This record gives sequence, C-alpha cells and structure tokens, in this order.
Amino acid sequence: MINRLGLSLAFLSIGAFAFAQRGEQRGGEKEVGGKIPAHGPAPAKTKTSRAPARAPEEHQSFADKPGHPEAPHVHSNGQWIGHDSGKNDARYHLDHPWEHGRFTGGIGRGHVWRLVGGGPSRFWFNGFYFSVAPADLGFCGDWLWDSDQIVIYDDPDHVGWYLCYNVRLGTYVHVMYLGT
Repeated sequence: MINRLGLSLAFLSIGAFAFAQRGEQRGGEKEVGGKIPAHGPAPAKTKTSRAPARAPEEHQSFADKPGHPEAPHVHSNGQWIGHDSGKNDARYHLDHPWEHGRFTGGIGRGHVWRLVGGGPSRFWFNGFYFSVAPADLGFCGDWLWDSDQIVIYDDPDHVGWYLCYNVRLGTYVHVMYLGT
C-alpha cells in the first residue's frame, strides 16, 4: 500500500512539475510559436510626419512578456509584435523595390515552406531565393536554415519587402526576394 501511495505521489509531482514548466500557455497552447498566423500584420498606425519612425541605431525591446523572444514575433491570437514602425522607417527603404521581381510561390498560411539551405544573407526553398534585411539580422540567429518551416507574408508597410515567419519559433524577419 505504501509503495502504491509513493508511486502515486511521484507521478503527481512529475505532472505538477511539467505543468509549471509550460510557461506562458493557455489551454495547452503555446502563446508564441507553433501556430501559423491566419494573415499578416495590418498596416501600422503612424503619425503623418515625414521623419523616419525610428532611427536605425535605436534599440527596441520585443520581449513584451516574460518568456517571449527578444525578436519580432506573433502571438497565438494573431497579434504581430514589433511591426509598428510604419512606412517611413528608413531601415526598410529600398531605392529599387522588387528589383528581382515578386515572389510567386504562394503567400500566407496556406503555403508552408521548409528551408533547405543557406543563411541570413541568402537562403532558399523550392528554388526561391531570399535574403534577410540588414536591420533584422540579429533576430534570426536561432533559425535552422536547413530545416525550419516558414511562411511568407506581404509586408503592408515596407515596399519591396516580405515578412518571413518561422513556425517553430514564432518569430519573423523582413526578407527580400532574390529570384529563382
């Protein structure tokens, strides 16, 4: 009887420990990562000023809650954290937008791609090539460039850029299409 009681207590302890380790989850669902957003972000609501929304050297924190990544990310409710600088952000200005053409492989949640090689300066999947925006290089150091699943979304604010969402991590970066 004592052995069964001890065994039951051990299982309860392990279960309680696992429950405590689940972090920022509700209903068994992770709050960041593992879920594909239904759509990309809405255009940022910014003032009508002509000045850049944020200086390129200014640091912004993206960890909006304990345990969230220090990178632009998407909550499980579809809220895009970090996509708020607006159209005048100098970090994403291009003199020649779409100079390599537009990505025609499929945009949004119905098109999940698997990275097959490269790195931030040039990565690819299914014969399509992209590069990460210089301003976002610090946000993709933990991406697996040969296996992560990604989804490409249109960027409603920055002409010539797409948003590349990493399904595993729940983070995203601005990317430029380089062609096929």
